[in-house]
Amino acid sequence: MTETQRDLGREQGPHRKWIVLAVLALGLSMVVLDGTIVAVSLPVIIDDLQLNLTQAQWINSIYAVVLAALLITSGRLGDRFGRRAMFAAGVVVFLLGSLLAARAHHAWPLILGRIVQGIGAAGVMPGTLATMNALFRGRDRVIAFAVWGSVISGVAAIGPLLGGWLTTYYSWPWIFLVNLPLGAVVLVGLLVFVPETRMGEHAPGLDVDGFLLSAAGFALLVFGLIEGQTYGWWKPLREFPLAGWNWPATAPLSPIPVLLALGVVALLLFIRWERHRVLIGRSALLNPALFTIPSFRWGNITAFMVALGEFGLLFVLPLFMVNVLGFSTLGAGYVLAGMAVGALLAAGLAEGLVRRYGPVRVVQLGLGFEVVAVALTALFVTPHISGWWLAVLLAGYGVGLGMASAQLTGTVLADLPTDSSGQGSATQSTVRQVGSAFGTAVIGALLSAALAHDLPERLAKVPDLPSKAADTLATATRESAGGAISGVREHHGAPAILDALDRAFTDSTRVTLLAAAVVLAIGLASATLIPNRPYTGESRAKDGTPDG
Repeated sequence: MTETQRDLGREQGPHRKWIVLAVLALGLSMVVLDGTIVAVSLPVIIDDLQLNLTQAQWINSIYAVVLAALLITSGRLGDRFGRRAMFAAGVVVFLLGSLLAARAHHAWPLILGRIVQGIGAAGVMPGTLATMNALFRGRDRVIAFAVWGSVISGVAAIGPLLGGWLTTYYSWPWIFLVNLPLGAVVLVGLLVFVPETRMGEHAPGLDVDGFLLSAAGFALLVFGLIEGQTYGWWKPLREFPLAGWNWPATAPLSPIPVLLALGVVALLLFIRWERHRVLIGRSALLNPALFTIPSFRWGNITAFMVALGEFGLLFVLPLFMVNVLGFSTLGAGYVLAGMAVGALLAAGLAEGLVRRYGPVRVVQLGLGFEVVAVALTALFVTPHISGWWLAVLLAGYGVGLGMASAQLTGTVLADLPTDSSGQGSATQSTVRQVGSAFGTAVIGALLSAALAHDLPERLAKVPDLPSKAADTLATATRESAGGAISGVREHHGAPAILDALDRAFTDSTRVTLLAAAVVLAIGLASATLIPNRPYTGESRAKDGTPDG
């Protein structure tokens, strides 16, 4: 880090740097909001654009997939060419993607808009943490990191409420158009208040091969998890088009396990390639030696599990509330706002708990709240559960989410060498985004598999329902992500059929909630391996390079 960068905090003055933090937080809010605002709006988008479950999963997850694939690369480009410049370019591209998504009239243009949004968001997110690292020191840095983590959890929880309000009183394109005024304010704030920062020294070269390997690995894994229900997890269900050639439906093996295996191989090759780049002194997207630092290794695993559980819930719960409970998208947004209320309560409690027990213990306590709240939600969920009771359970989850997310950021980065802070922050953001993409993919795939089992079982018990009609209903309900239930309700279908569909979707939702609880329990287990140190109000980052 250059002497100029070390002095930036003092040059900004005691008040101006907090204005800078506000601008950075607003930019971060915009890209985080778009990761969750879509979730509660999905039932409306599915109905309006006639989407199937797979397309809905892509719309929800492609944003995070692209963001995850580009985060480390854009972070390194920002370190080299200027973080403010990269941030501003990211905002412009993000706004373009928002316009494309708002103008979409069927699935693929909307997915394209989400891809462009993800590209833009990748320019925004890593610059926030890296700039904060350059500007803040000591206790101020701890506060700034807590603000960053709180924005992640708080805005993620508020997104569904805003999405529900916009889709109820306006139309679903407004969930994307709302970004335009926010982006304009961020761009003005960047130009007026935020200083340019960059890494003073850097290794030569651009790690193009590393970028391609990491992007291919993430994309193949998420594609396989989402499309497994379409093409078959083991035995082929249909032909798979592949670069002018079709994988036949008569093949002994589906393409999905092959693609998943290729994704794993690509990521393993990425790690080996990054080690090679570091050893020969060339620029690398990721220094694997950072993972020899226990707080960085176990903290990132914990962050991955927290994001996977959160975004899995945000995908499934709106579908359940709109299709089974019959809520409007605004009503579902109000219930999900219980998470935001809980996160705000956590913000009031967290600092005192951190001072007394240390940040790692607060992360562990927060994850404990999350596991218990999600498990209780799975236990109490029924086709007639009260929205108030569901909101209370989600508020308990929000308390845990606020505690865990707000403290994880500082915990993961606390022991990193100062000259690795940019790379470390980009890696941590990538881990969160990969977790959110996997949350939609894994929990969505589990929902589809559970529906394939529960729907025929429930419909088989309906008196006088022909098996062919039952199969048609089951297929329509699963492929529409539950939208067919609303159709049966609106057309006053037989109460026995409606009850069977409601109970089957509830059973499947319960399975996904239990899976999310298990994921969060794994996160809690990994959090117990993060070294806990007393809170001092000072950053523990040091100069030098990590061991190993």
